[in-house]
Amino acid sequence: MYCFARKTHSYLDLDTGIGFDTQIVVKVNAPEVLRRQLASPRWHGEHIAMGTNVDCYQRAEGRYRLMPGILAALRDHANPFSILTKGTLILRDLDLLKQSAEVTDIGISVSVGFTDTELWRTVEPGTPAPERRLDVVRTLTEQGIGCGVLMAPVIPFLSDEPAQLRETVRAIAAAGATSVAPLVLHLRPGAREWFMAWLGQRHPHLVRRYERLYADGAYAPKWYQRRITGQVHDLAEEYGIGPTRAGMPRRIRPPRPVEDPAESGPASGPTQLTLL
Repeated sequence: MYCFARKTHSYLDLDTGIGFDTQIVVKVNAPEVLRRQLASPRWHGEHIAMGTNVDCYQRAEGRYRLMPGILAALRDHANPFSILTKGTLILRDLDLLKQSAEVTDIGISVSVGFTDTELWRTVEPGTPAPERRLDVVRTLTEQGIGCGVLMAPVIPFLSDEPAQLRETVRAIAAAGATSVAPLVLHLRPGAREWFMAWLGQRHPHLVRRYERLYADGAYAPKWYQRRITGQVHDLAEEYGIGPTRAGMPRRIRPPRPVEDPAESGPASGPTQLTLL
């Protein structure tokens, strides 16, 4: 719903709304092209960042299986790389990631903005549940691959309460994340229209607050971003996340019990499916 990549769909003369939700362009020869580029004398082994615009482990990857070839090419050329994903499918390529880590620098980050299951169902349809993504962090860590968490997006007035931030950071720490970096929701053209329409349907009382908060553009005001960043960094230090406290035991407190079972919502949610 809020994905900033919606705008990039327009570069291909595709619709940023329904078109973004239903159409995908797949570069089926990506592994071969990458291998040629890495072998070129003009390539000097620069770091390659994947998942910074479109998730390379979205559902289509279950059908096209491009990442194994891409990772093998990077491994064979000992080329450093990083991956940011919301997808659990990355665990399919665990062996390739471990092999790559033996010959070059790799960085893995998983995006988990909040742990509220009901909010996830409405604002991130089609993605693995937050707890499944945290399972990815846990598995990678157990396999010796450090994994950070991009706590994104923090959604104003929906996931930014102190108790919500604490629960999210607590869960991230419990999963063994090496770092946590918060990122407040930004609403670029293409995403802004769709998110605001969704907000009007689901949370109409927040529309005016959003119009004021994002009155100057795509980004929330600096004061708001600094507040969220400060709160998350303080919580990360409390729970022992980050390089300054590497190796120290994380002080994980159990979540506070929910007094009303109806407020907790269903205990499980869908996981990532292959594209049919």
